[in-house]
Amino acid sequence: MTTVRGRPLKIAVGTGLADEDWEQSAIWVREAERLGVDSVWSNEAWGFDAATPLAFLAGMTSTIRLGTGILQAGTRSPANIAMTALSLASMSGERFSLGLGASGPQVIEGWHGVQFNSPMTRLRETVEIVRIAASGQRLSFSGKIYQIPLPGGPGKALQAGAKPRNIPIYLATLAPRSLQMTGEIADGWLASSFMPDHAGAFVEHIAVGARRAGRQLAEIDLQAGGVVAFSDDVDALIPPRKPGFAFEIGAMGSPAQNFYAQAYERQGYGEVTRRVQDLWYERRREEAAQLIPDEFVLQSNLLGTPAMVKDRIRTYRDAGITTLRVQPEGKTLDERLATLGQLMELVLEVNAEP
Repeated sequence: MTTVRGRPLKIAVGTGLADEDWEQSAIWVREAERLGVDSVWSNEAWGFDAATPLAFLAGMTSTIRLGTGILQAGTRSPANIAMTALSLASMSGERFSLGLGASGPQVIEGWHGVQFNSPMTRLRETVEIVRIAASGQRLSFSGKIYQIPLPGGPGKALQAGAKPRNIPIYLATLAPRSLQMTGEIADGWLASSFMPDHAGAFVEHIAVGARRAGRQLAEIDLQAGGVVAFSDDVDALIPPRKPGFAFEIGAMGSPAQNFYAQAYERQGYGEVTRRVQDLWYERRREEAAQLIPDEFVLQSNLLGTPAMVKDRIRTYRDAGITTLRVQPEGKTLDERLATLGQLMELVLEVNAEP
């Protein structure tokens, strides 16, 4: 089975954790593993951290890969991130991938009380330090953000006490320069605010970075996707998705700095995002959601009849995406699993196409 990238399209899901129901999350991930899902990813905002749930799931699974999607760089020391990654890699039998991102000033400064300065430099240096520490080398680093050991103090360069490991590192990036950095240094990319119909706004920058580092774009696992829902009544699937996009564009940033809104602008929706932001800041939230075009929702997700969803799978594949990261719709666990199972069948069919 091949795709245009020469390898089968893989599937990734989230932990499925809702209402702190850990038993259901464990069932969800075990069933996803049984269905052939390649990886499960945890996230963190200002509630649960991204690492601890994976430790719980590592003991419940045997083959599915486990990834942080994402750990927020700047809120932990790079050495602490390396220690967490080494622990999870060991506990999972080398099934762990480290997803990192800069997050944004609202979370970094508003929740963690840490200055959101030089985020790209901080993220790059974090990746370098994690790789040094995880590889078993003595940790000595002199960068613009981090100096290890601190100069002039009693500290000495140390070597990790855990077995050396090569841990895949994924970056969640949005802006052109950070996307190029992803192409230079990362093993994978975790997309957001992404429409495969306008993939060039992202993938071309990643390719530039890859070429700069003497790499091939095919070496990088590109992950993107959205909600999956099956129905003959497509019109009924669209409105419930619009408030989430309005929140992303209006609330996940400031008028001066919103990486998500800027990503949609680069995909041709500049006028829409500006109008949505204006309404959001005026606290006219319902009106902001109503401004989201139907095509905006359809291009960002996999919605409709099986034939429509299958066509969207092809669109992601043809855009260069190598792992389809999905959120199967359903009111109950059984319904979500049924949606996931149906999607897996369609992916197998697309992977079998010449």
